[in-house]
Order: sequence, then structure tokens, then C-alpha cells
Amino acid sequence: MKDDLINLRERALKALSEADSIDKLNDLRIKILGKKGELTQILKGMGKLSDKERPEIGKLANEIKTELEQKIAEKELELKKTLKEERMRREFIDVTIPTKVLLGAKHPLTLVMDEIRDIFIGLGYKVVEGPEIELEYYNFEALNTPADHPARDMQDTFYISDEILLRTQTSPVQIRTMEKEQPPLKIIAPGRVFRSDTVDATHSPMFHQVEGLAVGEGFTMGDLKGTLVTFVHEMFGRDRKSRFRPHFFPFTEPSAEMDISCIACHGKGCRVCSYTGWLEILGCGMVHPNVLRNVGHDPEKINGFAFGMGVERIAMLKYGINDLRLFYENDLRFLKQF
Repeated sequence: MKDDLINLRERALKALSEADSIDKLNDLRIKILGKKGELTQILKGMGKLSDKERPEIGKLANEIKTELEQKIAEKELELKKTLKEERMRREFIDVTIPTKVLLGAKHPLTLVMDEIRDIFIGLGYKVVEGPEIELEYYNFEALNTPADHPARDMQDTFYISDEILLRTQTSPVQIRTMEKEQPPLKIIAPGRVFRSDTVDATHSPMFHQVEGLAVGEGFTMGDLKGTLVTFVHEMFGRDRKSRFRPHFFPFTEPSAEMDISCIACHGKGCRVCSYTGWLEILGCGMVHPNVLRNVGHDPEKINGFAFGMGVERIAMLKYGINDLRLFYENDLRFLKQF
């Protein structure tokens, strides 16, 4: 039996040195050391040994088993290390090799939003934000919009409950800011707004607005006009003409809409401007006295002006885009142009 054990050890060590994969190593482990392995089969003859031989053979068998288990574990580590090194060689990437890197870019709406921010920050305005889920009071009542106004109809506004809705404009931010801060104030409020519109070339149920507000003492329509003309020159170029037309908004009085000379024909008249030579870009006016009263100001002492513009509208005019839906289709052929 002693010779059998020594012979088993030599054969096992030779097979171990030739094993070149984890699978072969596992097969060898089972063949030699498994429950039905060769070592177990040899040890079944222990009962035939004399009392003197049994301890000697048992000790030798344990030594051989321990040695083989250690050698197999070492071989397993060696094979795993080799496999890892081979995989790393296969998957190696030389990061120093020059390659074409496709970099992302800002969305055209983000570009225009950033430009609007920068222009008004340069004019001394600060940027403020507010909740998109708004109370009806801030969205309508505080802005002097009566209960029978069409904008408050369920067909035009996304109501969550009787008093909670998705804001239809960023003007509520102006009310919230005036409640917290005392004049003089010069702020712009950019953000998403929501209206129950059918999607088409010029409408979307979600779009972006920038509303502006200046409140203090002694503001005039001249201040409003100067601010917005400066904005137009910075956004569209100093050769862009502008005009103001009387209009109605419940939160301003007097109110106006601002037009600029047509981007396509430069005021000569074309299909884009319906042959008028002008394109409407925003609404504006002097803050209504009732709005000032709603935030605790005396309109005899405090006044101001406000304006609001659609970012998509500005972007369409700036880049000559005729379909608002292009901004939201994620078509790289369109987006790569900016």
C-alpha cells in the first residue's frame, strides 16, 4: 500500500504540472481526492494492514493528501492569474492612441435660455425660480386674472385639484419673490410651463418661458422699452428694428406686444411674416396696481414693469426654425447644427 501511495503522489504531481486549465485541474482534483477518487480507493485497504503498519500508512496518506491539496490550490491560483493576464492583454486599450471623440453639445433651447439669462444678468437682473406645481392663487388670482378668464378654464389649464395646477406661466415666481423681498427688484424667472394645447408646428403642452419684472419707484414705459430694445439688439443684432403695439393682459396696465422686423425679409414683407414685415416676440406692460396691492405695495408709491417671452419662439426666430416639434424629437441631424 505504501508503494501505491507513493506511485499515486508521483502520478498526481505529474498530471498537476501538465494541467493547463481550471477544468482539467478540477477533474484531477476529483480523480485523486474525490469521495470515489484514487486515494480513497487505496485507503479502503487500511483494514487489511497490521496494527504496526496502519499508523505509518495513515500518516503517509495524510501527508500526501495535504501536499496534493496545497499543490492543487497553488496551481489554481497560477492558472487564474494567467487567465486574467491573457484577458487583460486581449482587452487592453492604449488610451494614448489619438482617436475621434464625439463630444456632446448644448440643446438649442438651452443655448437660447443661457443667452437670455446672460443678457438680463448684464442689465442687472437676477435669476429666480419657483415651483412648476403651483397654487391657483399664485397662477391667477394674485396676477389679477378673474375667475371668468378663459385661461382658468379646465380646457386650457392642467388642474391637479381645485386649487393646485401645473403653472401656465412663470409669472407666479414674480408674486412669490415680491412677497419675500422688498423693492427695488429686478428679476427674471425662466422655466417650464404647461398648457392644454394640441401639439403642432407652433404649440406644445409643455414649453419654456422667461418672465421679467422690475419693481421700485419711478419706473416708466420708457424704461420698459429701453430694456426690451436692448434685449432685441443683443439677441438678434443691432440692425433689428422693433415696435410696440397696444394689447391687453390682466396683470399689466397699460399692456403691449413687442414685434421685431422679420428675420426672413428684414421688414420687406414675406410669407413668414404674413407680408406685414413684423414678427411678434413677447408681451409686456406696466405692473397692474391690483398686482402690487396683492403683495402689500402701495401703487401710489411703488410701480414697475413686467415682460414675458417664450424661449421656443425666440429660438425659432433666431435660428430660422419653422416647426417647434423639431426641438423635442431628438433628431441628431437637427441637433448637430447647433
